[in-house]
Amino acid sequence: MTAAMSHRPRQGAGGFDYDEAKRLARSDNEAERRRLAETRSMPPEILFYLAGDAAAEVRRAIAANPGTPRQADLLLATDHDQQVRECLAAKIARVLPDLSPREHDSIYRMTVQVLETLARDQATRVRAVLAEALKDMPEAPPEVIGRLARDIELDVAAPVLEFSPLLSEADLMEIIAAAPAVGAIGAIARRRRVSGDVADAIVAAGDAEAVAALLGNVSAQIREETLDRIVDQAPRQESWHEPLVRRPVLPGSMIRRIAGFVAESLLGVLRSRNDLDDRTIKALAKEVDRRLWSQVAAAEEDAPAKDATTAAEKTTKARAQAAAMHDKGKLDEDAVLRAVNSGDRAFAIAAFSVCSGIPEARIERLMALRSAKGIVSLVWKCGFTMRLAGQVQIEGLGKG
Repeated sequence: MTAAMSHRPRQGAGGFDYDEAKRLARSDNEAERRRLAETRSMPPEILFYLAGDAAAEVRRAIAANPGTPRQADLLLATDHDQQVRECLAAKIARVLPDLSPREHDSIYRMTVQVLETLARDQATRVRAVLAEALKDMPEAPPEVIGRLARDIELDVAAPVLEFSPLLSEADLMEIIAAAPAVGAIGAIARRRRVSGDVADAIVAAGDAEAVAALLGNVSAQIREETLDRIVDQAPRQESWHEPLVRRPVLPGSMIRRIAGFVAESLLGVLRSRNDLDDRTIKALAKEVDRRLWSQVAAAEEDAPAKDATTAAEKTTKARAQAAAMHDKGKLDEDAVLRAVNSGDRAFAIAAFSVCSGIPEARIERLMALRSAKGIVSLVWKCGFTMRLAGQVQIEGLGKG
Protein backbone atom coordinates (compact mmCIF):
# COMPACT_ATOMS: atom_id res chain seq x y z
CA MET A 1 0.00 0.00 0.00
CA THR A 2 1.42 3.37 -1.02
CA ALA A 3 1.73 6.46 1.13
CA ALA A 4 -1.18 7.98 -0.77
CA MET A 5 -3.37 5.13 0.49
CA SER A 6 -2.05 4.84 4.05
CA HIS A 7 -4.43 3.75 6.83
CA ARG A 8 -6.74 6.54 7.99
CA PRO A 9 -8.03 7.07 11.55
CA ARG A 10 -11.17 5.15 12.32
CA GLN A 11 -13.27 8.27 12.41
CA GLY A 12 -16.35 9.25 10.49
CA ALA A 13 -16.00 9.82 6.76
CA GLY A 14 -19.15 11.13 5.19
CA GLY A 15 -21.21 9.55 7.94
CA PHE A 16 -19.31 6.26 7.91
CA ASP A 17 -16.70 5.05 10.36
CA TYR A 18 -13.77 3.18 8.88
CA ASP A 19 -14.89 -0.36 9.79
CA GLU A 20 -18.39 0.32 8.54
CA ALA A 21 -16.99 1.70 5.26
CA LYS A 22 -14.87 -1.46 4.81
CA ARG A 23 -17.91 -3.65 5.41
CA LEU A 24 -20.16 -1.71 3.02
CA ALA A 25 -17.49 -1.67 0.30
CA ARG A 26 -17.74 -5.50 0.26
CA SER A 27 -21.52 -5.67 0.62
CA ASP A 28 -24.07 -6.65 -2.03
CA ASN A 29 -25.88 -3.34 -1.64
CA GLU A 30 -24.94 -1.35 -4.77
CA ALA A 31 -26.64 1.84 -3.54
CA GLU A 32 -24.51 1.83 -0.37
CA ARG A 33 -21.34 1.17 -2.33
CA ARG A 34 -22.21 4.07 -4.60
CA ARG A 35 -22.69 6.29 -1.55
CA LEU A 36 -19.19 5.38 -0.43
CA ALA A 37 -17.82 6.04 -3.93
CA GLU A 38 -19.37 9.52 -3.99
CA THR A 39 -17.92 10.53 -0.62
CA ARG A 40 -14.89 12.74 -1.18
CA SER A 41 -13.55 12.32 2.35
CA MET A 42 -13.65 8.53 2.15
CA PRO A 43 -10.26 6.93 2.98
CA PRO A 44 -8.31 6.49 -0.28
CA GLU A 45 -7.85 2.76 0.18
CA ILE A 46 -11.65 2.34 0.22
CA LEU A 47 -11.99 4.39 -2.96
CA PHE A 48 -9.19 2.40 -4.59
CA TYR A 49 -10.95 -0.83 -3.70
CA LEU A 50 -14.22 0.42 -5.21
CA ALA A 51 -12.44 1.35 -8.47
CA GLY A 52 -12.64 -2.38 -9.24
CA ASP A 53 -16.33 -2.70 -8.33
CA ALA A 54 -18.43 -4.86 -10.61
CA ALA A 55 -21.10 -2.17 -10.95
CA ALA A 56 -20.37 0.47 -13.58
CA GLU A 57 -22.39 3.06 -11.63
CA VAL A 58 -20.06 2.65 -8.66
CA ARG A 59 -16.95 2.97 -10.83
CA ARG A 60 -18.41 6.08 -12.49
CA ALA A 61 -18.84 7.63 -9.06
CA ILE A 62 -15.23 6.76 -8.20
CA ALA A 63 -14.05 8.27 -11.52
CA ALA A 64 -15.90 11.53 -10.77
CA ASN A 65 -14.76 11.77 -7.15
CA PRO A 66 -11.92 14.35 -6.69
CA GLY A 67 -10.79 12.43 -3.61
CA THR A 68 -10.05 9.26 -5.54
CA PRO A 69 -6.33 8.41 -5.34
CA ARG A 70 -4.46 8.77 -8.61
CA GLN A 71 -3.54 5.08 -8.61
CA ALA A 72 -7.25 4.31 -8.95
CA ASP A 73 -7.58 6.88 -11.72
CA LEU A 74 -4.84 5.06 -13.63
CA LEU A 75 -6.92 1.88 -13.48
CA LEU A 76 -10.10 3.67 -14.49
CA ALA A 77 -8.39 5.29 -17.50
CA THR A 78 -8.62 1.89 -19.24
CA ASP A 79 -12.01 0.84 -17.81
CA HIS A 80 -14.16 -1.03 -20.32
CA ASP A 81 -17.13 1.26 -19.58
CA GLN A 82 -16.93 4.39 -21.74
CA GLN A 83 -18.93 6.56 -19.33
CA VAL A 84 -16.43 5.74 -16.58
CA ARG A 85 -13.66 7.10 -18.77
CA GLU A 86 -15.75 10.17 -19.67
CA CYS A 87 -16.34 10.94 -15.97
CA LEU A 88 -12.63 10.50 -15.33
CA ALA A 89 -11.66 12.83 -18.20
CA ALA A 90 -13.87 15.61 -16.87
CA LYS A 91 -12.69 15.14 -13.27
CA ILE A 92 -8.97 14.86 -13.92
CA ALA A 93 -8.97 18.10 -15.91
CA ARG A 94 -10.75 19.92 -13.07
CA VAL A 95 -8.16 18.92 -10.49
CA LEU A 96 -5.18 19.69 -12.74
CA PRO A 97 -4.91 23.43 -11.89
CA ASP A 98 -4.52 22.55 -8.21
CA LEU A 99 -1.41 20.51 -8.88
CA SER A 100 2.16 21.74 -9.09
CA PRO A 101 4.86 19.62 -10.74
CA ARG A 102 7.31 20.59 -8.01
CA GLU A 103 5.05 20.32 -4.96
CA HIS A 104 3.35 17.04 -5.86
CA ASP A 105 5.82 15.39 -8.17
CA SER A 106 4.58 11.79 -8.07
CA ILE A 107 0.90 12.75 -8.12
CA TYR A 108 1.51 15.15 -11.01
CA ARG A 109 3.32 12.46 -13.01
CA MET A 110 0.47 10.02 -12.49
CA THR A 111 -2.05 12.71 -13.44
CA VAL A 112 -0.22 13.34 -16.69
CA GLN A 113 -0.13 9.60 -17.32
CA VAL A 114 -3.91 9.42 -16.87
CA LEU A 115 -4.39 12.34 -19.28
CA GLU A 116 -2.11 10.76 -21.87
CA THR A 117 -4.03 7.50 -21.64
CA LEU A 118 -7.37 9.28 -22.10
CA ALA A 119 -6.01 11.31 -25.02
CA ARG A 120 -5.34 8.01 -26.81
CA ASP A 121 -8.75 6.54 -25.94
CA GLN A 122 -10.42 4.69 -28.79
CA ALA A 123 -13.76 6.37 -28.06
CA THR A 124 -14.09 9.79 -29.71
CA ARG A 125 -16.47 10.93 -26.99
CA VAL A 126 -13.89 10.34 -24.26
CA ARG A 127 -11.25 12.32 -26.13
CA ALA A 128 -13.80 15.06 -26.84
CA VAL A 129 -14.71 15.39 -23.16
CA LEU A 130 -11.02 15.63 -22.31
CA ALA A 131 -10.39 18.24 -25.03
CA GLU A 132 -13.30 20.38 -23.90
CA ALA A 133 -12.09 20.25 -20.31
CA LEU A 134 -8.47 21.12 -21.19
CA LYS A 135 -9.04 23.53 -24.09
CA ASP A 136 -8.11 26.79 -22.33
CA MET A 137 -5.97 25.51 -19.45
CA PRO A 138 -2.42 26.85 -19.36
CA GLU A 139 -1.60 24.08 -16.86
CA ALA A 140 -2.43 21.27 -19.29
CA PRO A 141 0.49 19.05 -20.35
CA PRO A 142 1.73 20.33 -23.75
CA GLU A 143 2.14 16.78 -25.08
CA VAL A 144 -1.52 16.00 -24.39
CA ILE A 145 -2.66 19.25 -25.99
CA GLY A 146 -0.51 18.53 -29.03
CA ARG A 147 -2.07 15.09 -29.47
CA LEU A 148 -5.63 16.38 -29.08
CA ALA A 149 -4.98 19.26 -31.51
CA ARG A 150 -3.89 16.76 -34.18
CA ASP A 151 -6.80 14.37 -33.62
CA ILE A 152 -8.56 13.22 -36.79
CA GLU A 153 -11.98 13.95 -35.24
CA LEU A 154 -13.06 17.59 -35.29
CA ASP A 155 -15.04 17.24 -32.05
CA VAL A 156 -11.75 16.48 -30.34
CA ALA A 157 -9.40 18.82 -32.16
CA ALA A 158 -11.58 21.93 -32.54
CA PRO A 159 -11.84 23.09 -28.90
CA VAL A 160 -8.08 22.84 -28.41
CA LEU A 161 -7.25 24.41 -31.78
CA GLU A 162 -9.53 27.36 -31.12
CA PHE A 163 -8.75 28.07 -27.47
CA SER A 164 -5.54 26.46 -26.18
CA PRO A 165 -2.82 28.99 -25.24
CA LEU A 166 -0.24 26.20 -25.39
CA LEU A 167 -0.19 25.85 -29.18
CA SER A 168 2.70 27.76 -30.72
CA GLU A 169 2.62 29.44 -34.10
CA ALA A 170 4.81 26.61 -35.41
CA ASP A 171 2.24 24.08 -34.13
CA LEU A 172 -0.56 25.93 -35.89
CA MET A 173 1.35 26.18 -39.17
CA GLU A 174 2.13 22.45 -39.06
CA ILE A 175 -1.51 21.57 -38.39
CA ILE A 176 -2.73 23.84 -41.20
CA ALA A 177 -0.34 22.08 -43.59
CA ALA A 178 -1.47 18.61 -42.47
CA ALA A 179 -5.18 19.42 -41.85
CA PRO A 180 -5.71 16.13 -39.94
CA ALA A 181 -9.42 16.83 -39.35
CA VAL A 182 -11.89 18.40 -41.76
CA GLY A 183 -12.72 21.78 -40.22
CA ALA A 184 -9.47 22.01 -38.23
CA ILE A 185 -8.25 25.02 -40.21
CA GLY A 186 -11.53 26.81 -39.52
CA ALA A 187 -11.06 26.27 -35.79
CA ILE A 188 -7.60 27.85 -36.02
CA ALA A 189 -9.09 30.76 -37.99
CA ARG A 190 -11.38 31.52 -35.03
CA ARG A 191 -8.55 31.82 -32.49
CA ARG A 192 -7.97 35.12 -30.75
CA ARG A 193 -5.13 37.14 -32.26
CA VAL A 194 -4.39 35.06 -35.34
CA SER A 195 -1.02 36.32 -36.62
CA GLY A 196 -0.38 37.56 -40.13
CA ASP A 197 1.74 34.49 -40.95
CA VAL A 198 -0.95 32.08 -39.73
CA ALA A 199 -3.60 34.05 -41.65
CA ASP A 200 -1.48 33.74 -44.81
CA ALA A 201 -1.25 29.97 -44.29
CA ILE A 202 -5.02 29.69 -43.79
CA VAL A 203 -5.71 31.53 -47.05
CA ALA A 204 -3.07 29.51 -48.92
CA ALA A 205 -4.70 26.26 -47.75
CA GLY A 206 -7.68 27.01 -49.99
CA ASP A 207 -10.32 26.15 -47.38
CA ALA A 208 -13.27 28.43 -48.19
CA GLU A 209 -15.02 27.91 -44.83
CA ALA A 210 -11.81 28.66 -42.96
CA VAL A 211 -11.29 31.89 -44.91
CA ALA A 212 -14.86 32.96 -44.08
CA ALA A 213 -14.13 32.30 -40.39
CA LEU A 214 -10.87 34.24 -40.65
CA LEU A 215 -12.60 37.24 -42.21
CA GLY A 216 -15.21 37.15 -39.45
CA ASN A 217 -12.52 37.12 -36.75
CA VAL A 218 -11.99 40.81 -35.98
CA SER A 219 -8.89 40.01 -33.90
CA ALA A 220 -7.16 38.24 -36.81
CA GLN A 221 -4.26 40.11 -38.37
CA ILE A 222 -4.78 39.90 -42.13
CA ARG A 223 -2.19 41.70 -44.22
CA GLU A 224 -3.39 43.97 -47.02
CA GLU A 225 -1.77 41.81 -49.69
CA THR A 226 -3.54 38.78 -48.22
CA LEU A 227 -6.84 40.63 -48.30
CA ASP A 228 -6.13 41.46 -51.94
CA ARG A 229 -5.82 37.75 -52.74
CA ILE A 230 -9.06 37.07 -50.89
CA VAL A 231 -10.90 39.82 -52.77
CA ASP A 232 -9.60 38.42 -56.07
CA GLN A 233 -11.39 35.14 -55.31
CA ALA A 234 -14.36 36.59 -53.43
CA PRO A 235 -16.77 37.05 -56.37
CA ARG A 236 -17.06 33.24 -56.53
CA GLN A 237 -17.32 32.78 -52.75
CA GLU A 238 -20.58 34.27 -51.50
CA SER A 239 -19.90 33.15 -47.92
CA TRP A 240 -16.99 35.60 -47.80
CA HIS A 241 -19.01 38.66 -48.81
CA GLU A 242 -20.60 39.60 -45.50
CA PRO A 243 -17.50 39.12 -43.31
CA LEU A 244 -15.52 41.04 -45.92
CA VAL A 245 -17.73 44.11 -45.87
CA ARG A 246 -17.71 44.04 -42.06
CA ARG A 247 -13.91 43.87 -41.66
CA PRO A 248 -12.98 46.73 -39.30
CA VAL A 249 -10.26 48.17 -41.56
CA LEU A 250 -10.40 48.13 -45.36
CA PRO A 251 -8.53 50.36 -47.83
CA GLY A 252 -10.75 52.50 -50.04
CA SER A 253 -9.51 50.79 -53.21
CA MET A 254 -10.54 47.43 -51.78
CA ILE A 255 -13.98 48.69 -50.76
CA ARG A 256 -14.54 49.91 -54.30
CA ARG A 257 -13.63 46.48 -55.68
CA ILE A 258 -15.89 44.70 -53.21
CA ALA A 259 -18.79 46.95 -54.16
CA GLY A 260 -18.65 45.50 -57.67
CA PHE A 261 -19.82 42.02 -56.66
CA VAL A 262 -21.63 42.00 -53.30
CA ALA A 263 -25.40 41.91 -52.97
CA GLU A 264 -27.34 45.16 -52.67
CA SER A 265 -27.96 44.62 -48.95
CA LEU A 266 -24.21 44.38 -48.35
CA LEU A 267 -23.61 47.37 -50.60
CA GLY A 268 -25.71 49.27 -48.06
CA VAL A 269 -23.43 48.00 -45.27
CA LEU A 270 -20.41 49.26 -47.19
CA ARG A 271 -21.99 52.70 -47.60
CA SER A 272 -22.60 52.90 -43.84
CA ARG A 273 -18.92 52.42 -42.93
CA ASN A 274 -17.27 55.35 -41.18
CA ASP A 275 -13.85 54.94 -42.83
CA LEU A 276 -14.84 55.95 -46.39
CA ASP A 277 -12.90 58.61 -48.27
CA ASP A 278 -14.60 60.95 -50.74
CA ARG A 279 -13.55 58.91 -53.76
CA THR A 280 -14.98 55.74 -52.31
CA ILE A 281 -18.24 57.44 -51.28
CA LYS A 282 -18.71 58.64 -54.88
CA ALA A 283 -17.83 55.21 -56.28
CA LEU A 284 -20.37 53.49 -54.04
CA ALA A 285 -23.06 55.98 -55.01
CA LYS A 286 -22.23 55.38 -58.67
CA GLU A 287 -22.48 51.62 -58.15
CA VAL A 288 -25.91 52.01 -56.56
CA ASP A 289 -27.03 54.12 -59.55
CA ARG A 290 -25.62 51.57 -61.98
CA ARG A 291 -27.56 48.76 -60.37
CA LEU A 292 -30.74 50.82 -60.33
CA TRP A 293 -30.47 51.64 -64.03
CA SER A 294 -29.64 48.01 -64.81
CA GLN A 295 -32.88 46.98 -63.14
CA VAL A 296 -34.80 49.61 -65.07
CA ALA A 297 -33.22 48.46 -68.33
CA ALA A 298 -34.03 44.84 -67.56
CA ALA A 299 -37.64 45.75 -66.87
CA GLU A 300 -37.84 47.64 -70.13
CA GLU A 301 -36.41 44.69 -72.05
CA ASP A 302 -39.02 42.40 -70.54
CA ALA A 303 -41.85 44.72 -71.55
CA PRO A 304 -43.07 44.70 -75.18
CA ALA A 305 -41.81 47.71 -77.12
CA LYS A 306 -42.96 48.93 -80.48
CA ASP A 307 -39.53 50.06 -81.55
CA ALA A 308 -37.48 47.17 -80.15
CA THR A 309 -33.95 47.10 -81.52
CA THR A 310 -33.07 43.94 -83.41
CA ALA A 311 -30.15 41.76 -82.30
CA ALA A 312 -28.17 42.76 -85.38
CA GLU A 313 -28.70 46.43 -84.68
CA LYS A 314 -27.61 45.97 -81.06
CA THR A 315 -24.45 44.21 -82.19
CA THR A 316 -23.63 46.94 -84.71
CA LYS A 317 -24.26 49.67 -82.15
CA ALA A 318 -22.17 47.88 -79.50
CA ARG A 319 -19.31 47.37 -81.96
CA ALA A 320 -19.29 51.06 -82.88
CA GLN A 321 -19.46 52.12 -79.22
CA ALA A 322 -16.60 49.80 -78.22
CA ALA A 323 -14.43 51.04 -81.11
CA ALA A 324 -15.10 54.69 -80.28
CA MET A 325 -14.27 54.18 -76.61
CA HIS A 326 -11.11 52.30 -77.54
CA ASP A 327 -9.96 55.16 -79.78
CA LYS A 328 -10.46 57.61 -76.91
CA GLY A 329 -8.63 55.38 -74.42
CA LYS A 330 -11.80 54.83 -72.39
CA LEU A 331 -12.33 51.13 -73.04
CA ASP A 332 -10.82 49.99 -69.74
CA GLU A 333 -11.50 47.05 -67.44
CA ASP A 334 -14.12 48.90 -65.43
CA ALA A 335 -16.11 49.64 -68.57
CA VAL A 336 -16.12 45.98 -69.60
CA LEU A 337 -16.90 44.88 -66.04
CA ARG A 338 -19.93 47.17 -65.95
CA ALA A 339 -21.18 45.59 -69.15
CA VAL A 340 -20.66 42.07 -67.79
CA ASN A 341 -22.39 42.83 -64.49
CA SER A 342 -25.32 44.58 -66.17
CA GLY A 343 -25.81 41.82 -68.73
CA ASP A 344 -24.86 43.98 -71.74
CA ARG A 345 -23.59 40.97 -73.62
CA ALA A 346 -23.32 42.64 -77.03
CA PHE A 347 -21.05 45.40 -75.75
CA ALA A 348 -18.92 43.01 -73.67
CA ILE A 349 -18.32 40.72 -76.69
CA ALA A 350 -17.53 43.72 -78.89
CA ALA A 351 -15.16 45.16 -76.26
CA PHE A 352 -13.24 41.89 -75.93
CA SER A 353 -12.95 41.68 -79.70
CA VAL A 354 -11.67 45.26 -80.06
CA CYS A 355 -9.15 44.87 -77.22
CA SER A 356 -7.84 41.45 -78.24
CA GLY A 357 -8.12 41.55 -82.04
CA ILE A 358 -9.98 38.22 -81.94
CA PRO A 359 -13.10 38.00 -84.13
CA GLU A 360 -16.42 38.26 -82.30
CA ALA A 361 -17.57 34.89 -83.64
CA ARG A 362 -14.66 33.12 -81.93
CA ILE A 363 -15.34 34.96 -78.67
CA GLU A 364 -19.02 33.97 -78.96
CA ARG A 365 -18.00 30.29 -79.18
CA LEU A 366 -15.58 30.66 -76.27
CA MET A 367 -18.29 32.15 -74.06
CA ALA A 368 -20.79 29.47 -75.08
CA LEU A 369 -18.32 26.79 -73.96
CA ARG A 370 -17.76 28.64 -70.63
CA SER A 371 -14.13 27.56 -70.76
CA ALA A 372 -12.41 28.93 -67.65
CA LYS A 373 -8.96 28.56 -69.21
CA GLY A 374 -10.08 30.23 -72.43
CA ILE A 375 -11.74 33.11 -70.61
CA VAL A 376 -8.64 33.74 -68.53
CA SER A 377 -6.47 33.72 -71.65
CA LEU A 378 -8.80 36.18 -73.40
CA VAL A 379 -8.83 38.52 -70.40
CA TRP A 380 -5.06 38.47 -70.13
CA LYS A 381 -4.70 39.11 -73.88
CA CYS A 382 -6.86 42.20 -73.43
CA GLY A 383 -4.58 43.40 -70.65
CA PHE A 384 -7.23 42.97 -67.95
CA THR A 385 -7.03 41.18 -64.56
CA MET A 386 -8.37 38.06 -62.90
CA ARG A 387 -11.08 40.19 -61.29
CA LEU A 388 -12.78 40.50 -64.69
CA ALA A 389 -12.13 36.85 -65.58
CA GLY A 390 -13.82 35.71 -62.38
CA GLN A 391 -16.84 37.91 -62.99
CA VAL A 392 -17.22 36.71 -66.60
CA GLN A 393 -17.25 33.11 -65.34
CA ILE A 394 -19.85 33.98 -62.71
CA GLU A 395 -22.17 35.99 -64.94
CA GLY A 396 -21.60 34.09 -68.19
CA LEU A 397 -21.77 35.64 -71.66
CA GLY A 398 -23.05 32.64 -73.59
CA LYS A 399 -26.38 32.78 -75.38
CA GLY A 400 -27.73 30.30 -72.87
